[in-house]
Amino acid sequence: MQTSFNRFDFVRLVFASWVFIYHAVVLSSAQPGGWIETGLAVMAELSIQGFFIVSGALVFGSYERSRNLSDYAGKRVRRLCPAYAVVILIPAVLAGILTLQNEHSLLDVFRYIGANLIFLNFLEPNLPGLFEGQRFTEVNGALWTLKIEVMFYMVLPIIAWLLARLGKYWWVGVAVLIMSSFAWIELMGVFDHPLSPLLTRQLPGQMMYFAAGIALWKLWPVAQTQAVWLGLIGGITLILPLSVPGLEALRVLGLAGLIAGLAFGPGPALNVASYGDVSYGVYIVHFPIVQMLVSIGAFTVLGTWGGLVLSAVLVFLASYALWWWVEKPALRRDSHYRTISTGKAQS
Repeated sequence: MQTSFNRFDFVRLVFASWVFIYHAVVLSSAQPGGWIETGLAVMAELSIQGFFIVSGALVFGSYERSRNLSDYAGKRVRRLCPAYAVVILIPAVLAGILTLQNEHSLLDVFRYIGANLIFLNFLEPNLPGLFEGQRFTEVNGALWTLKIEVMFYMVLPIIAWLLARLGKYWWVGVAVLIMSSFAWIELMGVFDHPLSPLLTRQLPGQMMYFAAGIALWKLWPVAQTQAVWLGLIGGITLILPLSVPGLEALRVLGLAGLIAGLAFGPGPALNVASYGDVSYGVYIVHFPIVQMLVSIGAFTVLGTWGGLVLSAVLVFLASYALWWWVEKPALRRDSHYRTISTGKAQS
């Protein structure tokens, strides 16, 4: 059975929410190192990898529909950068005010702005006067994936060109991308260096998920008609690598199949973006909001559950404000994300 819709907006919102819940538990020190935190860490990791798969599918499709390279780049900049800049600048302005009041140098604030606006968050993750003395002091520890997204956007035209040159061997090219990603992770494991774990999380190591998304775009009609089987097989396949180390290939395949099943399977449309596509907002605003609540003692006063509820309310309110005031106005009038929130999107 082929569906006339997909639930990728819903899937992205679920993934963003899992990452938010994980960070809320970790930042509030609800159960440091406990089984809840460990279990949520796995869900957050799968959610980020799922994000990359969805991004690989949708962005590759966006590239193929673009008139030229400039059109493609413009769509990506409009979608990613305005909201991202706001999330970087608001904490920086607050830190700047606190710094002036304490008669400290603004140099650290400017370094934070400069490094983060070009997606190099790891160079300056902290701001003076904000979240000092907390379990984690980073202003927005969720933004490390945005650098990987941008790198993928930049290399995608080259990947698409190479795959097109392969013709009937297109799938060989996708397989090479996935295997090269595995090779990078294995290579980093051989070099016993303190930076090896960090480097495995960068684009070469994460390319397998983007490549799986590209394959999903290519198999779009198949995914629509075989969604139930793909979801079922994907879910079963995903269980093995979660319990047996060294089976990352099965994780990629299982996660891609599960996403296809969720996106195209029978059931209600779950058009969560009809009132605003807030998944990106939830992902980029939740970390500093939770950090703020921890710093003012909200989790201490309200308890873990009360803090989580208050965090969720503030995160979704901020995400909706970001969508309506920043994200949507920056998009082109024919953007899927813009038209779907006004009920004009076509199947």
